[in-house]
Formats: sequence, structure tokens, C-alpha cells
Amino acid sequence: MSGAPSAPGSLVLASASPRRRELLESLDLDFVVRPAAVDETPNPGERPRDLVRRLAREKAEAQAEDGEWVLAADTIVVENGDVLGKPRDRDQAREMLQRLQGRWHLVLTGVALRPPDGDTLHAVESTRVLFAELTPEQINWYAATGEPDDKAGAYAVQGLGALFVDEIDGNYSNVVGLPLPTVRQLFEGAGSDVRAFRR
Repeated sequence: MSGAPSAPGSLVLASASPRRRELLESLDLDFVVRPAAVDETPNPGERPRDLVRRLAREKAEAQAEDGEWVLAADTIVVENGDVLGKPRDRDQAREMLQRLQGRWHLVLTGVALRPPDGDTLHAVESTRVLFAELTPEQINWYAATGEPDDKAGAYAVQGLGALFVDEIDGNYSNVVGLPLPTVRQLFEGAGSDVRAFRR
């Protein structure tokens, strides 16, 4: 591809997230999806930034095979220092939404890239998000849609949750689950260019 370094080998997305797949597809990249199963339990005393960085790295390295570039990520929501993962049920989804409403929170995504012939590169992107003040009826309605079920912090900024996100300070794609500028930077750090994987 003219103007971009070659990227021999194939690209693997080590994630089951439809949002991350859609973000890479929006770049018209040629890649395969091969989710990595790792234990996402935080280590004792592990800080949120260290948690997402470690999990992204472990996911990338768990899927590494010869000749492949493996991209992995892990996203969490942090409110007042507490990590809000995926809700275990609708009741917890409502609790998370009640906690986030009317306040700023932080979205952290750890991103890791394992090149075919080098060490894993990783980074953490952070974005601040302001949630609207919600009525109990709005919280109940949104939780009942099912959209929050498998989302960190119990909302999807690219879906119905966009109704309740008043302001974003930072990168939007990070809130979706994969900060694309960070992906570009990691490929550059590995001496390549993510554009080389365009179809």
C-alpha cells in the first residue's frame, strides 16, 4: 500500500466485543476475531489503570501465534475510584446507572498489540464522561432494554445510552471500547502502520 509500511502476517482481534469488531471494520481492515479467555479478577490492591493494561496484555499474549499481529483490549468504567464492570443482572445495572447519573466518570481502556516478532506493546487511554441526571423511570426503562447487560458501567455510548451522555472529554472511540488513535500509535511503535491491513 502506497505510503504505509508493509505489515506481513495477519491481524487478529482477541476480543468477542461486537463494538471493537465494528470499530475495526469501520477502518476497512482485514482481520479475524479470536477471543481470548482470561481471568479478569483484579489482583489485590491493583489500580484500575494497571488492571486494564494487564488484562489487555494477557489477552494479546494468550492468542499469539507465528506470523500474526494480535490486538486486544479491556475497558472498565471508574466512578469515584471504584471499578464498575459488566452488571451481573438488571438490578445491578439499575444500581450502576443510579450511581453514574448526574456525575462525571472515567472510562479506561487498556490496549495491547503483540507483533509477530517482538514484545507486546501496550497503552491505557482515559476519557471522562458526564452522564445526564436521570429519573427513576428512565433508569428502569434503559435497564429493561437489555442494552446495559454486557456493557462496562451498564451503558453503551454508541447505542441507546447516547441519549443520556451529556458530554465527553477525550476520545469517543475509547468510550465505545477501542481507542483508534491508540491503536495507530501502537502499530507505529512496532514499526508498522495499521493502514497496511486495509482490505
